[in-house]
Amino acid sequence: MTYDRLCRAAKAKGLIVMGALDVAATGAKGLTGGSLILLGAGAGFWPAFTTSPEAQDGGRDLVDRWSARVIGGLAPDHDATAYFPFGGPPYAPFIDWALKSGRAFSSPTGMLVHDEVGLMISYRGALHIAAPLALPAAVAPSPCARCADRPCLTACPVGALKASAPYDVPRCHDFLDSPGGKSCMMQGCAVRRACPVSRGAGRQPAQSALHMRSFHP
Repeated sequence: MTYDRLCRAAKAKGLIVMGALDVAATGAKGLTGGSLILLGAGAGFWPAFTTSPEAQDGGRDLVDRWSARVIGGLAPDHDATAYFPFGGPPYAPFIDWALKSGRAFSSPTGMLVHDEVGLMISYRGALHIAAPLALPAAVAPSPCARCADRPCLTACPVGALKASAPYDVPRCHDFLDSPGGKSCMMQGCAVRRACPVSRGAGRQPAQSALHMRSFHP
């Protein structure tokens, strides 16, 4: 088993490796030893998902069920245990894992930002491998460090996400219920879209719309 082989297997399923941790070295919560590989949605996710049984069956929790099937299917092929950010409580500590991966950071709005996909960050699962793998070092700084304009701080039409206060969830939902919220419902959160790194993430508007319907039914 190698890190490169796992990356190729994930890509073949429409996923990307969004982080890789040596559990002992990073002190990742809830695990003992080995390596943890964080998997998420990249540019290849939407084409893979839209042709899947879950996307066609009219059921609930489409993306979660897809993730459980696909990542759960990868686990035995790589002598790994699968973990998911859904299905709790209790919930697996994905925020801790993400931050300790060295590839995710706290953005000025408080949301996680990723070095490759920006604020379009979507962890779909993780694989814990008992045997430590040779992993690449995560050396990239936060993308926010080189972002002078910080458009995320002013992108929310109603100021529900800003640096000076916690996320105002009720205000966000009220806006999404209004005519003005149609753009966010159809294209995704304006704050996430404003991130310069997000713009290169390959996120399709239809994918963001599905996420928004899950967040705001």
